[in-house]
This record gives sequence, C-alpha cells and structure tokens, in this order.
Amino acid sequence: MKISALILFLLFFTSQTFSQLVEIDGIPRDTSFTPYSAWMKIKKDFPDAEIVKPHLPENVNATYNLVYASLPETKHGKRDLHLDLFHPKSEGKYPALILVFGGGWRSGSRAAQVPMAQQIAAKGYVTATVEYRLSPEALYPAAVHDIKAAIRYLRANAERYNIDPERIAISGSSAGGQLAALVGMTADIEKFDGYSASMNQPVNIQAIIDMDGILDFTDPSESAKDDDPKKRSAGAYWFGATYKEAPEQWVEASPLIYAGKDTPPILFINSALPRFHAGRDQVIEKLDNYGIYSEVQTISDTPHPFWLFHPWFDQTVGYMVTFLDKQFK
Repeated sequence: MKISALILFLLFFTSQTFSQLVEIDGIPRDTSFTPYSAWMKIKKDFPDAEIVKPHLPENVNATYNLVYASLPETKHGKRDLHLDLFHPKSEGKYPALILVFGGGWRSGSRAAQVPMAQQIAAKGYVTATVEYRLSPEALYPAAVHDIKAAIRYLRANAERYNIDPERIAISGSSAGGQLAALVGMTADIEKFDGYSASMNQPVNIQAIIDMDGILDFTDPSESAKDDDPKKRSAGAYWFGATYKEAPEQWVEASPLIYAGKDTPPILFINSALPRFHAGRDQVIEKLDNYGIYSEVQTISDTPHPFWLFHPWFDQTVGYMVTFLDKQFK
C-alpha cells in the first residue's frame, strides 16, 4: 500500500510506535525510535520541549521519494533506496547538504531530518535526506555503501538538481553523525565504496557536520556496553558481534582512525552528555596538526536528540548554516 509522503511524515512525528520489529514490504524494520518516542523519554526532564514538525518554506521546492539506488538482489528481494530533495526555487548553482538520520544504526527514518533539510534549503542550499539500510536488514558496512551511493547519485545529477558538485557537505545526528564523519573521512578507501550506478563519480565531501555522533567505537562508553549479555548494544547489533568478539570491526568503523590531512573541515554540535563526544577531542588534535578547520558548539542542558525539538532546533540550524556559509560562500 502506498502512503503519501505527507501522511507518512504526520504519522512519524505524532505517533508513538508500539512494535519494535515489524516487516514492511518484506523488509524487517525496527520502529522503536521516532521523534515522538524520544519526546516521551525526555518530557519529564524537559517539559518545555516540543517536537519540530515539517514546514516547507515558500522559497523552497520539494521532491519526495527519489530512487537514488537500486540494489543488486538481496536476501529481502529487490530493494530501492530513496531520498527526499529540497531546493531553492530561484535559478543558480547551490551547495548541497546530505542529511543522515540517527537511531542507533537500527531504527529511525529519513523523515526525522526533513524539518532541518527544509529550513537549510531556504538559506540557499540543496538538501537531501537519505534512506540507508539499518541493522535488522543489513549489517555494517551496508549503511556506509548506501550513503556513498547517494553522494554519487547527486553528483551524477548535479545539473538536473542545480547542485555545484564541488561544494557538497554531509551532516548527521547520533548514529547518523558517526556515519557522516566516516563517509566524509574515507573518500579514497576502496573497502567502503560498495556499489553505485555512478561509480565514475567522486565520493569526496567538502565539509562535515557531526551532531552527537561518536568517533571512537573503542571508547568504553560504547565498547563496554556488552558486559551484560541480556542487553545487547546498538553497536553489537550493527556489527553482528560485540567488541570482544570482533574488535577489528569496531576499530575499522571509528572515524577517528581516518582523520588526517585529507579530512574536510568539520563542525561538532554536541549535547552536554560526554558519552556522545567519544573520540572528538582526539580528532580535533589530529586536524590541528594539519591546520584543518574544526569547530565545537555545545548546547548546554540538552537531551541527546536535541535537534529534534524546540527550543534547540533553531539554534542548531543556525550553527549549521553559519558553518556551511563559512566553507562555501
């Protein structure tokens, strides 16, 4: 059954999910994380928090459900991956921003990034919220392959979507922040390439924004979570193994180890919760050695998913646009 994008967004932003693992079109999906479920968890400590809803600005056009990749046959059958695109109505070539949602590499939806994508597009950017495969469907590094395929799709269609292919940034929140950093720091590493109908297109990124996404999976705040066998960590679900069982994968997926002379400028927007900063200071130290610009904006007294809620949403968008303007305009 087809559901319009508007109805899907309304359900996503106003409904509490009850089933954690369901099948949709034959694909297993964990539906436990939505802005509403996140709000239910924080409302006691942050009673003034309000979920940010989609609102398309007057100067922005939207194109929903673009197929950016058709996967080779998977164990779940044919699989198309989609993105939603927001672009200024006026003519011209614009920088692009790819937005990657979070949810512990297991849950979540690109719909969560739509309000942010809409507002940033109004500031003179082409923005794309991308779908990627989560751990119930495909383990690491499938998500990395998917996001890189989305970058190649946008470059291959830059003329069509008024994108300047030399000015493309990536942002992500929580698990999406880790993925954004990993994708942005591994342009020339073949094992992360995956597939694409546009493999001739470069996958390099010119700027990274990481919102509370960890950069070091070996940090005890992540790697020590599986000491309780009854409570499997998000990382263990994504890798298909705990840190003790497959430490090489946990290290390999840590953006920290790739930070170096070719890393693009990066903005960290952080809550006040230290566990979501794992590896950040070490990355900054590495980048400082090469004179690469980095910036940290900490929003005090916030829950982890602050970007989903007022009163922190506008401040977050402001930090993002200021950083992007500094890099691209």
